[in-house]
Amino acid sequence: MQWQTLASALFPLGHAITERDDFLSGGARVGAREIAVIGTTGHAAIGVEIALAQARAVLAVVREHPGRAILLLVDTQGQRLRHRDEMLGINNYMAHLGKCVDLARRRGHRIIGLVYDQALSGGFITSGLMADACYALPDASIRVMGLAAMARITKVAEERLLELAQSNPVFAPGPENYLRMGGLEAIWDGDPGAALLAALARQRDGGPDPDRRAALGRERGGRLCAQAVIDAILDHGHVPAA
Repeated sequence: MQWQTLASALFPLGHAITERDDFLSGGARVGAREIAVIGTTGHAAIGVEIALAQARAVLAVVREHPGRAILLLVDTQGQRLRHRDEMLGINNYMAHLGKCVDLARRRGHRIIGLVYDQALSGGFITSGLMADACYALPDASIRVMGLAAMARITKVAEERLLELAQSNPVFAPGPENYLRMGGLEAIWDGDPGAALLAALARQRDGGPDPDRRAALGRERGGRLCAQAVIDAILDHGHVPAA
């Protein structure tokens, strides 16, 4: 989906979002409130420049609009695979972006992530997955790694990974599988403007929302052990034997 089409559906009361080199920024009205909008488009490859642009935009909202909600629009093919970016330390730039998003959360900014087109690997981890809650449109494409690449890295035959993907969402792409694992709060299959309004209306108890992803993954049957391990560590300081 083109971001302009999405923006018209999300913000019937109007918006002031601009695009520059696949980077989106601006503001919009949702109900009675103004929100900040930061994101990417064009299947953006996240290099040092766009990571810094997003981080700068997040910090500007924290500095100039205390408490204003932030919507992160996600359309990325992941980090840019260039020697230049690797030599400049792209991992540090992306970590800086993640820290800026976390700072905003801790300063009281409600942060919503929305995958509206494509979300891959590090470009998704340091944006949508850093939000209080992440959502996706039904036609979005989400994956950490393609099965062919996963086969090369793990030395497991691609045919075996395809077989595992039929029953285990960890190996399978798509928003439905990320919903089962708890990575997504919900899929917005309907009016995205109404869904955004409802997501922003959720009450908070002073600080950032608790991380519910492991618990959701257990409830939905897509990630069965993560919450049990977390509980064991918190309760007893060790992980029980499998």
